Amino acid sequence: MAGNSQRRGRRLTPKAGAPKGSGGKNKDALAGRGRTLPADERPWHKAYSGTEKLPQRTAWKQDKERRVAAEEGRAPKVGQPGTKDTTWGKGGGRGTPGGGGRGTAGRGARPAGRGGPRVAPGRKSNPAKDAPELLVGRNPVLESLRAQVPATALYTAQGIDMDDRVNEIVRTAADRGIAILEISRAELDRMTGGVLHQGIGLQVPPFAYEPFEDLVAAALEQTAPLLVALDGVTDPRNLGAVIRSAAAFGAQGVFVPERRAAGITATAWRTSAGAAARVPVAQVTNLTRSLKACQDAGFVVVGLDADGETDLYDLEAAVGPLVVVVGSEGRGLSRLVGETCDLTVSIPMVSDVESLNASVAAAVTLAEVARRRAAEG
Repeated sequence: MAGNSQRRGRRLTPKAGAPKGSGGKNKDALAGRGRTLPADERPWHKAYSGTEKLPQRTAWKQDKERRVAAEEGRAPKVGQPGTKDTTWGKGGGRGTPGGGGRGTAGRGARPAGRGGPRVAPGRKSNPAKDAPELLVGRNPVLESLRAQVPATALYTAQGIDMDDRVNEIVRTAADRGIAILEISRAELDRMTGGVLHQGIGLQVPPFAYEPFEDLVAAALEQTAPLLVALDGVTDPRNLGAVIRSAAAFGAQGVFVPERRAAGITATAWRTSAGAAARVPVAQVTNLTRSLKACQDAGFVVVGLDADGETDLYDLEAAVGPLVVVVGSEGRGLSRLVGETCDLTVSIPMVSDVESLNASVAAAVTLAEVARRRAAEG
């Protein structure tokens, strides 16, 4: 009968309770992932109270919460930045002796004494705009180290093929005192979001843009000043390719708009093959005003346009101070920028192709400018 403990087949062990975490559904998937950071340690959360630099996006969230709370007559639900030590290697944090955590840089750990927001091991972060970048690829990493680009850590995949470039990378990083961490290839894949990394990654601080006025002044000190401006180019690969062409053909700098345009990211670094470490890049608030400032300084501003009135091979202004303006991938030059240009230049083509990719058009134009200048010199 029901409840009779003497019956055959009775249960001798208690029923298993519900597994802890995720309702038991994804329990195994969370193994080894580490703890989830509390809200006051997440740099992207409005409750962030850490001691590291407050990202602009987080500051905007906190200000918005304060305004809403004031309208509703309640206390704002925001953190108190600077009140909780979240730096690595300080205040007994993880990765330091006595911090209660692992003393080695293992899965998801960060080198002691290094800045940057912390991320729970095994979890891909959504970094803030001003967070450190991970520069990947053997050529970009090597060029950056040669150019003395500030770096905080070098990551190498286990079992990496040690060619001449990797040997020089590791030797240079060691000479500069940069932390060298060997991690699994799977972990490096996770950190880079699946980008081709060739088994190497260099953590660099946010890109330091050159002030526009300094960029123009430095170019004018050269015998043949040459600058490149990008009008609404949103693909960082195109930006990186343009920077690479600018370095190859003697341009002294590149400037881009701050808004609705690509900036120097890890993707742009990689595409430039390290040229971003040698060519100054400036961000400007208003591209039209910046082009007019170049004109006032003595530059001739030419815009690349498939319907331009001047043939590239007839560009007499190529031998003087010049600014080449490259339009966006889809619509080309914006109306105001096109009206500001002194000349619009077209690239002659023999096929029925309507236009060239922005970075290819820039490379062709800069190569022709360099050829004409070499012939004049």
